[in-house]
Amino acid sequence: MNALADCAARLRDEVVVPLKARYVGREEVVDLIALALVAGEHLFLYGPPGTAKSALIRAFASAVHGSYFEYLLTRFSEPNEIFGPIDLGKLREGIVATVTTGMLPEAEFVFLDELFNANSAILNNLLTVLNERVYRRGAEIHRLPMLSLFSASNHLPEDDALQALFDRFLLRCRVEPLPREAIGALLAAGWELERQRFDGSRTTSAIAASAVSITADDLRRLAQATLHVDLVPLAPLIGEMVHKVRDLGIALSDRRAVKVLKLIAGSAVLCGRNVAEPSDIWVFRYVWDRAEQIGPLSALVQELLQQQKPSTQAHALAAIPERPNAERIARLLDEAVQEVQKGPQRLTALARLREQVTRLADQAAWLADTSQREHLQRRAAELLDRIGR
Repeated sequence: MNALADCAARLRDEVVVPLKARYVGREEVVDLIALALVAGEHLFLYGPPGTAKSALIRAFASAVHGSYFEYLLTRFSEPNEIFGPIDLGKLREGIVATVTTGMLPEAEFVFLDELFNANSAILNNLLTVLNERVYRRGAEIHRLPMLSLFSASNHLPEDDALQALFDRFLLRCRVEPLPREAIGALLAAGWELERQRFDGSRTTSAIAASAVSITADDLRRLAQATLHVDLVPLAPLIGEMVHKVRDLGIALSDRRAVKVLKLIAGSAVLCGRNVAEPSDIWVFRYVWDRAEQIGPLSALVQELLQQQKPSTQAHALAAIPERPNAERIARLLDEAVQEVQKGPQRLTALARLREQVTRLADQAAWLADTSQREHLQRRAAELLDRIGR
């Protein structure tokens, strides 16, 4: 095993696997954090508060001893709160300088919560940060050590002015509250985290520092390795995927299509390979623009993955889930309709129904039969509209 494959294996065994074990039901998010870091791209997490988004990123940064910056943005937030205040001492000397200690310009891992609340002054600066890893203030130029920027919101941008910023997040992942069957495991794991947090005799980190040999510099070396992955064998399949994704109405621009190559190469590197293989097309599952595209895009990726030969070196997210049962989904949707027809219900009951129907819609997206898939997804969407998204 070469040095880079060994590094990828240590990243998986020392960071990714332990975080998956610690944070119940968040395996997908952990894998996408690792991919974003290795591909050098940015990840947007779409979902409600309280789903461990910032905790996961913070834990990942802590495990690899990376500097971390986190901020909850509001419409009243000012650039100084993100990038640092002006150095008043130097200003008296006629020099404009920024005090960046502990602020975004010095962070390797950045998490900005509720990004779309930010005002235009912050958003304009962030475009340069995301595109060029550079922060400019007057004549000042700060080259940023940032590996990736992560953001989250419980809504998607509707204002056209925000689309340019959203476009810079190549990876998008919907994060839902855990289903009912996972609550027991969630409570047990969450209680253990709380005990560690308040027990001075234990480490408060999700992963003991002594158990991790991976550093932020190792992540940079893996990112460099993606540039040397052989994508030629996969070129026809990638081209087919780009056309099919666009046919779904997803705005995959030429620029974003080229950047997807970094995700494919990142998937290969994380699996210890220097040659891309068909299983790496799983990354296309996360290039959607709107929530209603998530299901159809997942179905498209699954269909093409099923046509490929099985691989022993495939990424975990390339695994094809067990085929869902269309009759069972239809029956459960019927039961949900009957619940809605009973009349006004408590908010908790509506939240439970919404969770159930969303899960059924996700399962329907994996049906191989196009007519069944579209019919059941349409029924689920109509029911969600009745319940109230």
